[in-house]
Amino acid sequence: MIASHAPVPHGPIQPGLGALQLEEHLRDRFAMVRDPRDLTGLTMVVAPERLREAIKYLRDAENLKFAMLLDVVGIDYLSFPDHRESRFAVVYLLKSLDFRHRLSLKVWVDEERPAVPSVHELYKSANWAEREVWDQYGIVFTDHPNLKRLLNHHEFIGHALRKDYPCQKRQKLSVNDMMIDQLEARLKSRGYTLLEHGEQHPGSLITRPSAVPHTGAPPPPGGATGARP
Repeated sequence: MIASHAPVPHGPIQPGLGALQLEEHLRDRFAMVRDPRDLTGLTMVVAPERLREAIKYLRDAENLKFAMLLDVVGIDYLSFPDHRESRFAVVYLLKSLDFRHRLSLKVWVDEERPAVPSVHELYKSANWAEREVWDQYGIVFTDHPNLKRLLNHHEFIGHALRKDYPCQKRQKLSVNDMMIDQLEARLKSRGYTLLEHGEQHPGSLITRPSAVPHTGAPPPPGGATGARP
């Protein structure tokens, strides 16, 4: 007998709100406005101070149930034609598994003080997604438990997708990040008690200056050092 491994269906698609109904509902409840830049889907702009309230409502409301956060995306509008809003924006891509509808929430971010509230407590996937946006754009997610580099190394200066650093200048990593803080946070989240931290051994430097200065001349044939026999 061969066991079946066919995926279990999530259930029939339930009737939900259409895009126009959802737009009107969110406009009345949270004073949101539709973003005209989204020509193919529904993107609603929400004020930063109402972001967490709005996302929690979208997740928990029985007629919405946006249970999945697909991604958190940063956008830099510096070179966008005829743009008059803030330079940066953060977009939250949401999906309902019960109604199969999707929605994007956009928050405009001030360039001088780029910060928005973290939603990691509402969606676990936001933890790493917010770290990536901070790493690439420098947008701070307040109350994030561990806002550290995710794609660039921990000694990298600047934020790559801002393109505000010398792109021809290499930034070498000299010492690995031992990530002890992340390991301890994971253990605590699983109920472990840390009895002692112990001694850390970062090891040798990854990069170090050569003992012999490089002159640009090719090495002698056969690996000779110039000494006579």
